[in-house]
Amino acid sequence: MKFDTTKEILIKGIQEVQNAINPKTTLPILSNILIEATKDSLLLTATDLDIGIVSAIPVKTGSEGVITVPAKKFFDIIKELPDGDVSISVKKNNLVCIECTSCVFKIMGLPKDEFPQLPDFKDKDSITMQRPRLKKMLSMTSFAISRDETRYVLNGVLLVIKPTYIRIIATDGRRLAMVEEKTQSPKTHEKKVIIPAKTITELVKLLGDEGEVKICFGNNQVLFDMGSTKVVSRLIEGEFPNYEQVIPKEAKDKVLITRANFLSATKRAALFTNPDSLAVKVELVKDKMVLSKNAPYIGEAREEIVVDYKGKDLAVGFNPDYLIDALKNINDEMVPFEVVDAEKPGVIRIGSEYVYVVLPMQI
Repeated sequence: MKFDTTKEILIKGIQEVQNAINPKTTLPILSNILIEATKDSLLLTATDLDIGIVSAIPVKTGSEGVITVPAKKFFDIIKELPDGDVSISVKKNNLVCIECTSCVFKIMGLPKDEFPQLPDFKDKDSITMQRPRLKKMLSMTSFAISRDETRYVLNGVLLVIKPTYIRIIATDGRRLAMVEEKTQSPKTHEKKVIIPAKTITELVKLLGDEGEVKICFGNNQVLFDMGSTKVVSRLIEGEFPNYEQVIPKEAKDKVLITRANFLSATKRAALFTNPDSLAVKVELVKDKMVLSKNAPYIGEAREEIVVDYKGKDLAVGFNPDYLIDALKNINDEMVPFEVVDAEKPGVIRIGSEYVYVVLPMQI
């Protein structure tokens, strides 16, 4: 095998796939990147058996072939090369030779025999979405994924595909985020799958701001095909909670508040929280919201914001980080915030597209 490319192109390809590798793996072959030179491109593949990423980059192929190389060492070498052209070839006994104008590196590779083969998704059910839209939907929900490994079904997002809509839902039991996009798809394509958090993290990085992504469904696996980059993931098995039951009916009285003001004031109040006292107090009176936090032996913060609100006076506590997570990922200038009383959840509801439910805390 022999091919020529540039340092810049090679680094981009390695960076796209290397996060699929688990540094704590006990199987040596899973610490490697599979490199396959085809007629007009180079395929780089990495996997930890739960997620696999394939990146195709343009190269000038001298001879086709395939080898695996230690991912970290390979990346470290390419990163330190001088800018410009790079020539890579495989010699006898799986010796990989990396050459540029002024230096030569040789590292030992391993044959592809033990490297796991990613599944084939030909003739599988699929849907196509705009990549920026999917990226935005994931960003608006994935922060609510549970990190508690004892609640395994909550360690990912639920993707629901129906003939008239696509929904993505995430919850950790204390908050729930749901985003929906209206669509028209065949009834035969109805799906309900749980995609792991690690896969979601990589997708948000790779989706980019233009183009389409084809989503294919296999047996307990899913493929996100972005053309030159593909992500294959296992699905989480189990029953996701009934999320529709958790979403309250729309409240009559709601606060209409400038998103930027709400976000910055919540960040300032959060400066006085600590692990023993997380809740920030939110008080509502006519056309005014007051955010405050009193921390014994530390100090206090209090801020008033002008809002549009005609409901009853009330006070409720929220974890400010939960509010900040949602507000950072909303684009709307004005945000409707529903608060009924101190015992009921707060709700950010933007039309029929987005719902965010957050449980109150004692103050």
